[in-house]
Amino acid sequence: MNAIIVDDHPLARIAIRNLLDTNGIAVTTELDSGDQVVQTVEKTKPELLIIDVDIPGISGIEVLEQLRKRHYAGVIIIISAKNEFFYGKRSAEYGANGFVSKKEGMNNILAAIEAAKNGYSYFPFSLEHFTGSSVSEQDKLDTLSNQEMRVLRYILNGMDYSSIASKMNISNKTVSTYKSRLMEKLDCSSLMEIYDYAQRNKIG
Repeated sequence: MNAIIVDDHPLARIAIRNLLDTNGIAVTTELDSGDQVVQTVEKTKPELLIIDVDIPGISGIEVLEQLRKRHYAGVIIIISAKNEFFYGKRSAEYGANGFVSKKEGMNNILAAIEAAKNGYSYFPFSLEHFTGSSVSEQDKLDTLSNQEMRVLRYILNGMDYSSIASKMNISNKTVSTYKSRLMEKLDCSSLMEIYDYAQRNKIG
């Protein structure tokens, strides 16, 4: 079995590579952002993809969604140190084979891979629990990356795209991407909803 690891933390990639190597899984590629994942997967056709949710560029969930839309049939395991219920739910919805919380230890990656090889999924909760439960507003806030939270605060301060882009040293397009991503995570469809959300949760 061959694999691609996508994580922006070098030590995490080393730990995962060592874990896979020890168990006979060859790591062919390591990436530190989401931007080149789809292209690399289509070119190299790995049997296994392990990807962190919170990576620069395209998020791990977005990569997952794109790959499944392109009919990639390999095993995809999503990992994250953030809210496992929220991201476990999103991972399941978009077609991941499993979700592993970094807080629970990397060895669970092996359990997720083994489950997928035997035709099962591996998630921290049952899919029935996903469907029947809600996520609190604070839980949703916890899923925002540092960059998304910065954009949120700048928006709340009345800054426009150009000002935010200059402040963060990124492009207007990237600001727009962060805004769209945070609105999706917070289930907000307008600026007014964002302001109301922020007021309810004392974000300033």
